[in-house]
Amino acid sequence: MPPVPAAIAHPVESHRILHIFRAPVGGLFRHVVDLARLQAAAGHRVGIVCDATTGGDRAQAALAELAPALAFGVTRVPMRRNPHPSDTAALLAVARRAEAVGADVLHGHGAKGGAYARLCPARGESMIRAYTPHGGSYNYRPGTLMHRLYMAAEGLLARRTDVFLFESEYVARRHQAFVGAEATLARIVHNGIGAAEFEPVEPAPDPFDLVYVGELRDAKGLPVLLEALAQMRAEGRHLRLLMVGSGPDAGRLADQVRDLGLTEAVAFEPAQPIRPILARGRIMVVPSFAESLPYVVLEAAAAGQPLVATNVGGIPEIFGAAADELVPPRDAAALRRAILRVLDEPAETRRARFAALSASVRQRFSMERMGADVLSGYAAAFRARLREGVPESVPAAPALAGSSGTRPGA
Repeated sequence: MPPVPAAIAHPVESHRILHIFRAPVGGLFRHVVDLARLQAAAGHRVGIVCDATTGGDRAQAALAELAPALAFGVTRVPMRRNPHPSDTAALLAVARRAEAVGADVLHGHGAKGGAYARLCPARGESMIRAYTPHGGSYNYRPGTLMHRLYMAAEGLLARRTDVFLFESEYVARRHQAFVGAEATLARIVHNGIGAAEFEPVEPAPDPFDLVYVGELRDAKGLPVLLEALAQMRAEGRHLRLLMVGSGPDAGRLADQVRDLGLTEAVAFEPAQPIRPILARGRIMVVPSFAESLPYVVLEAAAAGQPLVATNVGGIPEIFGAAADELVPPRDAAALRRAILRVLDEPAETRRARFAALSASVRQRFSMERMGADVLSGYAAAFRARLREGVPESVPAAPALAGSSGTRPGA
């Protein structure tokens, strides 16, 4: 993970913040690590509570690197992905840790972390509960049983939420449509990235034509990507694909590679830092069926990497004025056409197009802005508490501004 600049001025009042989430993996984990560093640099006392059973060696190394900045350290307890009787023990562990450090901010991330943070008993009126959804339960297909159950749970938990800090306008709109909770203070705080991530990536020798980085899960659109690759190879385009990551559908994807006759065309590698992987591919492909505001897209766009992605979740917010270049999900033919367009366009045109996207991302997705906007959200929640629980009236921000002050669906 990249170094985090200490660009936020020291606060008038220092807070005692616990970030609570389940799995120390993926974009959610990166978001918490960056935010914890920024808050510690701003003079706050920060700690983490997360799952003890996931993340492996990479998570352990990242948490060890972060530990010197954390006044309240890292507490790891077993947490299940789905609702489970063991949630009671995990919630008690969160409550004990909050009491021990005298937390005045419980910031839950993701559905499970958000539930623990908001169900934790309050320490009087001096503690606020913040929630950043990160997609997750909001991405279930509307009308399905799981969607109805999770949205009902979000509706109940919204009553115990002092401030929502949505990472994308997409999730904010989903919340408004399926949960409501208009009285709750809510802001949009886009994920942010650091200056070093805008440095160009030097191409590696003999790169793969396509690269995918992320979970090996069907919902990431990988079966569609493999179908598109098979179509292109059948047309005489002998392209190669590098797939980097791990996940529950790895075996099924390997079977599909074999069944499509792509064994010589597709290589699988375990999860690893993204920038060296970008150097090994001519085009990064993100074929997801659902997303919130994925860091892999931000990171690739920042580096000027040629990129093909689907028009889902918050990805159009990243692409901004170039969102019409995005591909419909679940459409192998459309994905094939988009990939061939990038491969076949003149090199100078391609460089200029993705340099423009990089410049746009630099302007709108600053890590310092993310940290400042989260602290601003906390401050608004504390002010609302002082006004006897009446939520602050927050003006709407312009679309895609990524700033605080936006209510869901504004």
